[in-house]
Amino acid sequence: MARIGYARVSTLDQDLTVQLAALKGAGCDIIRSEKVSGSSTVGRDELRTVLAFIREGDTLVVTRVDRLARSIGDLQDIVRELRGKGAGLLATEQPIDTSTAAGKAFLDMLGVFAEFETNLRRERQAEGIAKAKALGVYKRARTVDPEAVRALIGEGKGASAIARQLGIGRASVYRALKK
Repeated sequence: MARIGYARVSTLDQDLTVQLAALKGAGCDIIRSEKVSGSSTVGRDELRTVLAFIREGDTLVVTRVDRLARSIGDLQDIVRELRGKGAGLLATEQPIDTSTAAGKAFLDMLGVFAEFETNLRRERQAEGIAKAKALGVYKRARTVDPEAVRALIGEGKGASAIARQLGIGRASVYRALKK
């Protein structure tokens, strides 16, 4: 009956130290960690490794449920997979222990709030983009017309001159030529 820890932060510049210390303090025999968004389980290789490795009687330990999943659907899928293997889930900073009815109920409530927080963040981002567009400061990447680049090459112009004329970077000129 092993305690397997899982720690996650969203970006490369965030630090895992506090989570790792808490998981060690919770008696985790094995700890896996990664720096990747929790908005989906896609691309979370360490989580997949933990779920593949965990066995009957083991407990997956996280500091908070939002380290495990940011959507109620993903959270329920993970818990279902753990339950199917006879393993449990424990959060060190929240009253979550899937071996109790109260722990299961609290887990579902926290999952709903984690998903709500993600949705609010998306709405704020969309509002910010709309505001920037209204102010005329929203910059979209310019599309490069490969035919225009080839035509200018045909006229004997160099990459720097083409980039200046089309208002793009030199690297974009080279990428357009590869297409």
